[in-house]
Amino acid sequence: MRLITAHRILILAAIAFFVFYAVFLVRRYLDAGGAGFLVQGAVYLLVAVGLILYYRRLKGWGTRL
Repeated sequence: MRLITAHRILILAAIAFFVFYAVFLVRRYLDAGGAGFLVQGAVYLLVAVGLILYYRRLKGWGTRL
């Protein structure tokens, strides 16, 4: 396995984690209230979007010239 492959796998795992945790926090906001849960959920969702954009930039990495 090449290093870029392992990097891509870790980025995908991080994206899945941040999306899952954002959904968890938004559900907690809907159950208990409190704006802090909603703000944290939005921040984690933004981090997931940033990681998705970063992952898409990795498309050409690891290819030989």
